[in-house]
Amino acid sequence: MTMLARQLVCLLGALALVPVLTPGAGVRAADQPQWGQRFSRNMVSGETGLPDRFDPETGENIKWSVALGSQCWATPVVAGGRVLIGTNNSQPRDPKHQGDRGVLMCFRENDGGFEWQLVVPKLSEDVFFDWPQAGMCSPPTVEGERVYMVTNRDEVVCLDLQGMANGNDGPYRDEGRHMTPSDQSPLEAGRTDADILWLLDLRAAAGVRPHDSAHSSILLDGAYLYVNTSNGLTSRHDGVDKPDAPALVVVDKARGALVAREREGISQRIFHCQWSSPALGAVNGQRLVFLGGGDGWCYAFAALPEAGAGLGNGEIAVLRCVWKFDCDPAAPKENIHRYIRNRRESPSNIKSMPVFLDGRLYVTVGGDIWWGKTQAWLQCIDAAGAGDITSSGLVWSHPVERHCCSTPAVHDGLAYVADCAGKVHCVEIQTGRPVWVHDAGSEIWASTLVADGKVYVGTRRGDFWVLAAGRELRVLSSIRLDGAVISTPVAANGVLYVGTMPRLYALQQGARSAGAD
Repeated sequence: MTMLARQLVCLLGALALVPVLTPGAGVRAADQPQWGQRFSRNMVSGETGLPDRFDPETGENIKWSVALGSQCWATPVVAGGRVLIGTNNSQPRDPKHQGDRGVLMCFRENDGGFEWQLVVPKLSEDVFFDWPQAGMCSPPTVEGERVYMVTNRDEVVCLDLQGMANGNDGPYRDEGRHMTPSDQSPLEAGRTDADILWLLDLRAAAGVRPHDSAHSSILLDGAYLYVNTSNGLTSRHDGVDKPDAPALVVVDKARGALVAREREGISQRIFHCQWSSPALGAVNGQRLVFLGGGDGWCYAFAALPEAGAGLGNGEIAVLRCVWKFDCDPAAPKENIHRYIRNRRESPSNIKSMPVFLDGRLYVTVGGDIWWGKTQAWLQCIDAAGAGDITSSGLVWSHPVERHCCSTPAVHDGLAYVADCAGKVHCVEIQTGRPVWVHDAGSEIWASTLVADGKVYVGTRRGDFWVLAAGRELRVLSSIRLDGAVISTPVAANGVLYVGTMPRLYALQQGARSAGAD
């Protein structure tokens, strides 16, 4: 795999069920309708009775498994009796869809049966817009019968969870054109195709330029969708092509209209791309949206008021920045792209999602995996500040061994995070002191999941580790799988979902299945 191809993996590290605020209507209590806990983004699930081992050869503790494409950089979500996950089109489910495509697949939760798919042609203008074979990298966010996600073409789409099985509901009705490359005659949408309800192209609406591949886990809050834009570098990696474009936008979930954006100049300072997705929390009665910037800063924006409070009149509001925090103040700040390929000195960036818990923000930050220094940290920030809180907001900073694009899991006084040296770190959240470190033997670009007293995480070599959560390091099992694990494990309704590059496994204690489709 080339260095450029490997860039796509970080999208998932950054690139589970206890709600922090009120969950959306229509979501079952044990569903997992979004990557990480709703709002807070914490990689912790309240599910119990999950297996601590499984065996793909014998089918032990495997409820079902299904083939995907050849590459899967996305994390699954589970809602409304369905499991959705992004992949590519190397093994077409429908023969009418041929060639390299981004694909979102929808399976039945009970047996893994295929239901429908969103198939999206690649952006062809520049290979760095939409990397070959990367597929659909973004995990969807589900509320009731609506699926919100960002496609490989950097489009925000609203889909019908039922697909075309209940007809083409509209108002968008041009699915045949959308699923077909522009130089070909439109295909006819069928029963196993996705039903697009509305579509917003961020390249046109917000003036952004995606880099390598669009990756965003949409944050849903009331009437609004908070979306990081995947704005990034030129193909030459010598600067930001769209420096005035926003890193974060807000979309009206009912109409698919752009209603707000940030104007903090984040894009001007991006070292690689804006792949970190937003989180939400309340601090001293104020609702804040947190963003890890591609410039190495953390930002807290005042959340928008409910719909009807002056938005939606065609004007684009500006998100008010409440505070900002430079996670690496000693890093270079001028002419930053001259540090591309410098492994000893460079700016930092943030690829993972920030996690909010009890008034504090936990975030991983450091040099870019491919273009920057190897230094990286897990940091804890006091979220109750205002203005530039760089000199006052740091609670503690814990160094990891080499690079980090994983979102931490914070539970029972401990934070668990993996790094690109293949280490899993357990850290005290009050002090930042290390408790233990586990060597997984291979790079880790996925995030840890804490559930049922266990820490689950996979590696790029294809080893899936199950560790005991807590202050004592205990390995419960290690399973060699059929491909790299970039996807974060997900737990829902008593089942653990593990995605490898070519396959999705549904694991349940006591189940036994041949598993292959």
